[in-house]
Amino acid sequence: MAKKAVASLQKGAGKGFSKVIKMVKSEKTGAFTFQEEMIPNEMVKDYFKK
Repeated sequence: MAKKAVASLQKGAGKGFSKVIKMVKSEKTGAFTFQEEMIPNEMVKDYFKK
């Protein structure tokens, strides 16, 4: 199913965006969760600096 989402982004204006996945630790349980976002390609490096 993920392949369909990625393939549909390769057409038209979707090429200007990237899907980023960041691992975040929960303060309540201490477990790690994954945070997924679609951001413009120019902001990818800034996203991971946070």
